[in-house]
Amino acid sequence: MPEAKDTTDRFVTAFNAHDENALSTLHADDIKFNAPGGFKATNAKEATAYAMTWQKAFPDGKMTVRSEITSGPWVVQEILMEGTHTAPLESPTGTIAPTYKKVVGYGVQLLRVEDGKIAEARIYFDQLDQMKQLGLLPAAATV
Repeated sequence: MPEAKDTTDRFVTAFNAHDENALSTLHADDIKFNAPGGFKATNAKEATAYAMTWQKAFPDGKMTVRSEITSGPWVVQEILMEGTHTAPLESPTGTIAPTYKKVVGYGVQLLRVEDGKIAEARIYFDQLDQMKQLGLLPAAATV
């Protein structure tokens, strides 16, 4: 379905441009959005705020689509996320002060497009790996 692919391509472009307005126009008003840490959004404002939380904490952050499958209104993307943590990151457990560390992580997003907007989104990524790269986990015990 060209509409779904076109919409998700525009989403990736807007994300990489850190374009809050463009991201907002791509989220459906009644989006169903789930992300790690128990985050749920039920409207465009909340979904856009989630993306901008990452953009603010990782101002050089970018998303690269490594592989993609489109089936009807659904697009599944394997993504590579890269960025340097130079500003506070708001997390479900509180604010994480800048670590100034570069993070490279892989994830998957499942996106359902309806009427040219993302109506449903499910994001998956390895939170433990991310915390390790940020230096927020204690060193492994030696035996």
